Amino acid sequence: MLYTEYKQPQFIMAIRGDDITVKSYKVESRITSRFCHTTVKSSVVNSGPNAQSIGFNVQIPKRAFITNFTMNVNGIMFVGSVKEKTVARNLYAQARARGKAAGLVRANSQDMETFKTEVHVPPGSKIEFELHYQEMMQRKLGFYEHSLYLQPGRLVPHASVSVDVYIYEPSGIASVETPNTLGEHFSGMAKLTSSKDKAHVVFKPSLQQQRKCENCTTSAIDGIFTVKYDVLRDSNAGELHVSDGHFVHFFAPANLSPLPKNIVFVIDVSGSMWGVKMKQTVEAMQTILDDLTMDDYFSIVDFNHNVRCWSEELVPGSTIQVAEAKKYIQNIKPNGGTNINEALMRAVQMLVKASNQGMIDPRSVSMIMLVSDGDPTVGEIKLSAIQKNLKKVMREEFSLFSLGIGFDVDYDFLERIAMENRGAAQRIYTSHDASDQIRRFYSQVSSPLLRKITVQFPEDSVSDVTQNHFDKYFSGSELVVAGKVLPSESTTLNSFTTAFADRLDLSLQTEADYLELDAALAQQQHAFTGFARQMWAYITVNQLLAERSLAPTAGKKRKITQRILTLAVEHQFVTPLTALLVESEEAKERLLADSPKDPKQGCCAGRTPVQMVHITVVCLCVFCGTVENDPHFIVHLPKNNMDVCFNIDSEPGHILNLVSDPGAGVVVNGQLVGSKRVEEKEKVNTYFGIISVFYQPDGIRVSVSTDRIDLTDGRNNHSFTWGATADITQDRVKVSIVKDSKVMVTVDDKITVMVLLHRVWKKHPTHVDYLGLYIPSNNQYSSQAHGLIGQFGQEPEVRVFNLHQGADPLKKEATMEVKGNKLVVTRGWQKDYRRDNKRGSDVFCWFIHNSGKGFIDGHYTNYLVPRLDSFLPLPL
Repeated sequence: MLYTEYKQPQFIMAIRGDDITVKSYKVESRITSRFCHTTVKSSVVNSGPNAQSIGFNVQIPKRAFITNFTMNVNGIMFVGSVKEKTVARNLYAQARARGKAAGLVRANSQDMETFKTEVHVPPGSKIEFELHYQEMMQRKLGFYEHSLYLQPGRLVPHASVSVDVYIYEPSGIASVETPNTLGEHFSGMAKLTSSKDKAHVVFKPSLQQQRKCENCTTSAIDGIFTVKYDVLRDSNAGELHVSDGHFVHFFAPANLSPLPKNIVFVIDVSGSMWGVKMKQTVEAMQTILDDLTMDDYFSIVDFNHNVRCWSEELVPGSTIQVAEAKKYIQNIKPNGGTNINEALMRAVQMLVKASNQGMIDPRSVSMIMLVSDGDPTVGEIKLSAIQKNLKKVMREEFSLFSLGIGFDVDYDFLERIAMENRGAAQRIYTSHDASDQIRRFYSQVSSPLLRKITVQFPEDSVSDVTQNHFDKYFSGSELVVAGKVLPSESTTLNSFTTAFADRLDLSLQTEADYLELDAALAQQQHAFTGFARQMWAYITVNQLLAERSLAPTAGKKRKITQRILTLAVEHQFVTPLTALLVESEEAKERLLADSPKDPKQGCCAGRTPVQMVHITVVCLCVFCGTVENDPHFIVHLPKNNMDVCFNIDSEPGHILNLVSDPGAGVVVNGQLVGSKRVEEKEKVNTYFGIISVFYQPDGIRVSVSTDRIDLTDGRNNHSFTWGATADITQDRVKVSIVKDSKVMVTVDDKITVMVLLHRVWKKHPTHVDYLGLYIPSNNQYSSQAHGLIGQFGQEPEVRVFNLHQGADPLKKEATMEVKGNKLVVTRGWQKDYRRDNKRGSDVFCWFIHNSGKGFIDGHYTNYLVPRLDSFLPLPL
């Protein structure tokens, strides 16, 4: 008997049958690098006097693939294997089922579907069920959320019910929590232990704790057990994990300013929306509209058999406009038919008009958000024609997001038009929290940070790469690219990501060692060692399923189908095209687990295509003219063919002006930090802790510290760490970051500043991390340039004479004549760290005493400025 249902069950019993004793119920999840393998085990006994059918039902996430199911019935072992659906069905039909069955049923919930098994057994029989499934954790709103539906169905003896969730994230775990989603009855029972890169969550309620009440015989465990976590990210370039001949690149940048939005809300107000649906949609829209800012532009299209526009043109998200829009939404009265085609055409025309009139910022994100609960009944009602019409008018820079309310809507259609137009879809369930579901979906797409993202790899280094071009990246989400690693003499794999942020062009680079992660995984007892291979297959299959639903021809669809079947069978995934055949050892008895269709939804229900990431390597040139710790200055004088050195003896917190060029609109300042605690009478050494480059014409400031690199334009602030190589361009300012090494800032292709990072031992009693500054002597300053270094853009006449033995026998002394002054100078060596960041190279220079007095104009205190963007007051 094939037991596969295609209906919406109102209630799913975990264990079905009378006089059944549950001996044990154990759930274990192993999450490694965002990929999860979950095992659910249950052991039951038919303790009644008669033979009966016993059901074992497990609710699993819709985005998960079942990979295996085994069952032991009175010592007879049934083992599962994934096969092409037609093959599995034929084999199943040939065997005796004897009342046994297995299948998948769509549960009436947003995220779950139910795996069902039924077996008819005599009294006293013992049955052990074991289900395995795999899924990739999807990051939403800044977290990965792992959900386990716990439903043992009966009270379970003490120590025989347990939930264990093991997390291993090689990059480190930023946070992990176990919100109490099972209810107050189980408050505080989940135990969490965590370290830098591992976490373990345990839930083991005693028999008494399981009871609904003190003397109850029924179990209170019936709900979703949740673990939320996020990982550490030391750079915006993402993480590259290489394992088992495969790679996975995770890209989730933060500290970037959101891109402006242009959004048209298209709302179904047909008669079927009357009542709760409309009330919840209006509630959600009130909050969504409040989220808009003055940088955003929006309008509203509502439709039934007619189409109306609240505003024929996009308007800014000002307080007044938002209030008017909210009032308009509040007064909508649903009635009539459903003209989806004309409504969508009107929304697209609105965006096109705004774009043609130059109203839309070319770096903004334009989107349509459709909310509907039914099929078209007015105008164009053929779904394929609507899909074709929309595809024809939608521009490459526009995206469509579809929300299908309830089960009357053809969700498969909404999903197709969204995926085909660079968007996503979600079904909204008409429960009491439908407005929250709408708001939550909007929150996931309301803060776009990047456009046109591409992830690339060196030629002949990888193959079978999943989607690596993405239209948008939204705050709190994650793009993932996976593939196979090709044999190479190199021991490292590099990835390169390019993207466009608000006024920024980004180019990022990261790398990973081929063997490092596998060595680490071998040491982890609970890690899922095959995660990279399975994750690549998981992503690939999901993408192929999405492509299959959009295939333009039957031939194309057949080719995609064959690829899905090959991968699903090889990696043992139960997909809409494969089935799980469960056989006894002699293959005389078989069960079949199929994947169902969702009502009005087609074969690819619940499978959202996984999003995945372009990068350019930048050549960084080395220049002469340096500043070092203490801080030491080395000024190269090319006409005189000599280097001159001096120190500045200042105090922590002081800001020194290094270059001030009002003619070019450029100022370079450095703020000093002090060494750690020293003895009372000892001098506090000072170092450069922050170097700032400010370009006044564009209002852009680049602030480099030992922790991060900030780029600010007065409106937006973008932050980058030292953890990855990156290239950033905003207007006429270019910033190049070399991982854990240096930053080069180039202004208007004329003035360049290089900042070097010096790390010291973290536990050093006195030393701190500090910055070195290198400014080339060939910078194209204006005639107004000044500053401690900028003044030497116009090289002074220098004469050195009277060379003689100094107080130090290893150092000669001489007299220097410069700027009308005669100075006693010492011949010595100074460190230049441009080519060797750790040891440095020696530069032979003439040292000026007394903080450069006589060599620099005025006194060094004349170069102290109040802010990092302050120009030097003139004249000195």
